[in-house]
Amino acid sequence: MSGQAERYAFEGVDQIQTPALLIYPEMVEQNIQATLRLVGGDPERWRPHIKTAKLAAVIRQMIGRGVKNFKCSTTLELLTACEAGAEDVLLAFPVTGANARRTAELAQRYSGTQGTRVSVLVEAAEQARQWLGTGIGVFIDVNSGMNRTGVGQELVAEICELAKGLGDQFRGLHYYDGHVKEVGAAHAGYDRLLGLVGALAAAGCKTGEVITSGTPAAPFAMSHAGLGSGLFRHRISPGTVIYNDMTSLGQLTGFGHVPAALVLTTVVSHPSPGTFTCDAGHKSVSADAGVPTCEVLGRPDFRPLKPSEEHLPMSVGDGACVPAIGCQLYLLPRHVCPTVNNFDDAVVVVAGKVRGMERVTARGHESPLVR
Repeated sequence: MSGQAERYAFEGVDQIQTPALLIYPEMVEQNIQATLRLVGGDPERWRPHIKTAKLAAVIRQMIGRGVKNFKCSTTLELLTACEAGAEDVLLAFPVTGANARRTAELAQRYSGTQGTRVSVLVEAAEQARQWLGTGIGVFIDVNSGMNRTGVGQELVAEICELAKGLGDQFRGLHYYDGHVKEVGAAHAGYDRLLGLVGALAAAGCKTGEVITSGTPAAPFAMSHAGLGSGLFRHRISPGTVIYNDMTSLGQLTGFGHVPAALVLTTVVSHPSPGTFTCDAGHKSVSADAGVPTCEVLGRPDFRPLKPSEEHLPMSVGDGACVPAIGCQLYLLPRHVCPTVNNFDDAVVVVAGKVRGMERVTARGHESPLVR
């Protein structure tokens, strides 16, 4: 076993049914501290998306380090964050109808019982009208060029009119530039965003907060002087960094982030010479980011191939031995967020021992008929 894999090994591993999600709180702590260093030691500059964390226990761990502002995409994530003690949660997904009514119900419940502030996104007047008079904060979703959601960044007059219509409920701008991988392009977008803030000010609308940047663009936002000018509260929102995966560790090199979530798998077959199969198909390790879906910790000579639902075949490099049937391996997912979502429970490993189990609290969605 390599030095890296040894760091994640634990007593009693052969007693764990596989595939299994493993969470390492000590590594989570290292990732929290690495991200806090990225934001200059100020937890108020970080509004992590909890689509990755998913576990109430991990959200509470972040809160314990002063991170109290979050964003999420589902009402179940919103409920989980509120129950964990978050002070401020943005539902960063456009909701209408029953979804909006459920959001308003949760906002009313937790603002009353513990003072949690809940906000939502809008990009058009017809969305904004449903929130007027509710006391719920509203961010305008600005399309950064990703063309997923949001009002066009160039539609300055429309954005100003939308903000004026929101009155005191207007909290600021949400700008997710998850497609940007180059600092120059990121900074050009932030320059345009600052122009929009200026136009809002001229129209009599104060922008209280500007939210930018998932994982790849986070360092670009922190290096942009205008975003840190103090004229408004700026927060970045990377969430993958809490656990990390093959992709994020390649994007944020040199910041001290480490894997904190792995999938334990067992070798179940030797189907052909030079290949073996594990029990971690795409129903365990997400395949949405493509093949390979993962890497084997400490074994670069093992090459994961295209998975099926429960099977993950691998080939071995020249001179490498095929691992024995029953051998257990540690997998680092290529995309950890949907991988965590594949599991009902996580095995919590501390100091080389199983500390217990934690429910993946925000897995999936709430019941469509919430009462």
